[in-house]
Amino acid sequence: MPSLATTPEPGADLLPAAGGGQLDQSPASVAAAYLGKLVSGRRLRIGARTSPMAVAQAEHVAGLLSTLVPGLDITISGITTAADQWAGDLAALGGKGAFTKEIDRALLMGEIDAAVHCMKDVPGDVPLPAGVVFAAYLPREDIRDCIVFPATSPRTGLADLPAGARIGSCSVRRKAQLGRHRPDLAVHRIRGNVNSRLNRLDAGEFDALVLARAGLARIGYAGRAAETFGTDMMCPAVGAGVIGLQCRADDKGLLELLRLIDDAETRTHVTAERTMLHGLQGHCNSPIAGHCATTADGQLALRGMVFTRDGGEFVHAMEWGPVGKPAELGAYLAGVLLRKGARDLIMGIPH
Repeated sequence: MPSLATTPEPGADLLPAAGGGQLDQSPASVAAAYLGKLVSGRRLRIGARTSPMAVAQAEHVAGLLSTLVPGLDITISGITTAADQWAGDLAALGGKGAFTKEIDRALLMGEIDAAVHCMKDVPGDVPLPAGVVFAAYLPREDIRDCIVFPATSPRTGLADLPAGARIGSCSVRRKAQLGRHRPDLAVHRIRGNVNSRLNRLDAGEFDALVLARAGLARIGYAGRAAETFGTDMMCPAVGAGVIGLQCRADDKGLLELLRLIDDAETRTHVTAERTMLHGLQGHCNSPIAGHCATTADGQLALRGMVFTRDGGEFVHAMEWGPVGKPAELGAYLAGVLLRKGARDLIMGIPH
């Protein structure tokens, strides 16, 4: 009697052989085999800036992907950007895009397969390069800013600083908001990676720095934060605390793999914030702040602020909307801010 053909179970071609000729059909094994097939036979090249923080972020991403696909061949490529080599005003290099231009080029040219970005450094006034997408946003970390003193300083907070104290910050948003609360302080621009800024602080060049808590934690210096500012005192940057992963839109296997580490709530919040930022059409010298969160009753709450350079004038708005429409909420809030005079504040600052 001839044998009868049987229809294989879905995914049977992906099941790895276990010892003794048996097939491991556990869900975890099937999932691992499927994910491995998405990137089978390739080396995954992750690109990031060369700072210790950027490398730490890329290594974190590599660890997440290696957990999904054990044995995945991953390399990290450090890319020096124009902004990393420039100590002056970013406007002279075309704005925040100087942090990402070389990485975008490497991605489009196929020199790397994925790029790791701090979302607060990704320009919002221009569209992404054609052919690339943000495939994943990692869960949002601490959004707050903090003040850091020299290692030997007894000071514990902003109130301890005397008039005229030298504060280092590379952010026009932080400078404007410091100006609202302590106009008697002297805020000076400081460029370079966070490690080099801390070295300059400890060498006595500044009395304090204002930095992102999330960034300090990523490089192992969370303990250097002396006072953490609430968001009512210092509204966060758009995209604060978020790491974004970019890849080519036509790299379907990698796109599907990265989607598995995408945090849906973070994506929703970032979409609202960045849509607002794009609607405002600010430039790199525009002190703009914004933050989106989900309320206890399941709505999106989006806050936006635009300042003059010294923080002496500002416009503020907050609106609420359904979770399923973050882009619509962002566009609406941008319109509210513009009607309140945000355009005049933005255009009043040279760039």
